[in-house]
Amino acid sequence: MTTTTLVNPADATPFRDVEQTSLEQVDDAIAHALSAQRAWRALTPAARGAALRDFAKVVDEHIEDLAALEVINSGHPITQARWEAGHVRDVLTYYSAAPERMIGKQIPVAGGIDVTFLEPIGIVGVIVPWNFPMTIASWGFAPALAAGNAVVLKPAEWTPLTAIRLGELALEAGLPEGLFQVLPGKGSVVGNRFVTHEDVRKIVFTGSTEVGKQVMAGCAAQVKPVTLELGGKSANVVFADADLEKAAASAPYAVFENAGQDCCARSRILVERSVFDRFMELLEPAVKGVVVGAPGDEATEMGPLVSKTHFDSVSAFVPDDAPIAFRGSAPSGPGYWFTPTVLTPASRTDPAVTEEIFGPVVAVLPFDDEADGIELANASIYGLSGSIWTRDIGRALRVSRAIESGNLSVNSNSSVRYSTPFGGFKQSGLGRELGPDALDAFTETKNVFISTD
Repeated sequence: MTTTTLVNPADATPFRDVEQTSLEQVDDAIAHALSAQRAWRALTPAARGAALRDFAKVVDEHIEDLAALEVINSGHPITQARWEAGHVRDVLTYYSAAPERMIGKQIPVAGGIDVTFLEPIGIVGVIVPWNFPMTIASWGFAPALAAGNAVVLKPAEWTPLTAIRLGELALEAGLPEGLFQVLPGKGSVVGNRFVTHEDVRKIVFTGSTEVGKQVMAGCAAQVKPVTLELGGKSANVVFADADLEKAAASAPYAVFENAGQDCCARSRILVERSVFDRFMELLEPAVKGVVVGAPGDEATEMGPLVSKTHFDSVSAFVPDDAPIAFRGSAPSGPGYWFTPTVLTPASRTDPAVTEEIFGPVVAVLPFDDEADGIELANASIYGLSGSIWTRDIGRALRVSRAIESGNLSVNSNSSVRYSTPFGGFKQSGLGRELGPDALDAFTETKNVFISTD
């Protein structure tokens, strides 16, 4: 038996071993899922919806349990972890309404009638990252189940506990055995088998762009559909006419939440040159006011990085000669604590400006005018999220249309709502999750012509 030892990121202590799933076990799980999916799709839409509502109810009863697991496994602050568990409940509740609303079309044709049906794909393989283990898992498994599919889910090696628990809660809620299975283990074993197994008909992957490209290439061998949610280097664009106080006060939380381990993090703050100095004056106390501390403390706003490996990766972007404008504070002692850091690079091609750091490090750059701000915002291989701060509604609309990004907020840093689409442009991904149209990614459209001659 091969195991992975989990380490508490807040104090660097090992606390649990998790058994890794073998290749043979993956194949057995897929065979089990195949049988479970046939029975699941045969249920009435009302029955599938009721089962998902039961699942949501059980999750709601275990929010504290799930949050506590995320605190020790991922280092998330307890208040954030509670929100994440509640988000899983809400996503399940939202998609529990979907089975009874999967409506095809009747299309006018000559010589008969033509109708379409939305058929489930079959088995969906969901591969989950370590930064938001349970919320991102729900974005895949909830709509997939609602559409009549079975799900096999691989959590990240570092942070599998909440996904494992959700698999247990699904059974407790009464979902059929084999319908939703969580298979912890290595990506090279479990994730790769999802890609190569012919009975897994769809892959949902969230993670790095590098690995996402490998997943996409692997799926091409079987023309297997794939949804990818990958990296980001999102811009927070602040114009001179904006509410600078509000923009500066909220900016730290747009990048330092979850210790910057967020693909939507606004890790580039672009400020119109005429107000750059004033914005920086306002930003400094906001950054220093971020409460970094023990994840279990109710007052904590930012916890540690997830692992020593990741700590070293983030640290490489802040060498001794880095252009640090100012920093916040963080605990000393054991654990993977990284101080919130603001950089002012001299070059727009500095690695801190162009590469995804995935930590609590933000680069602040000036721009000259609207056209320059748009050009700088788009100067990235990524296009996932971003913010625009201005009081000019015309500018807000122009810039929103011009920025190459899948999710934008005006005078806000919001990125994700379960009721609206989420996904990226360019190398930030492929396809959309969440919102009313997510079911499309988990169904095939079948067209049937019935002759009346």
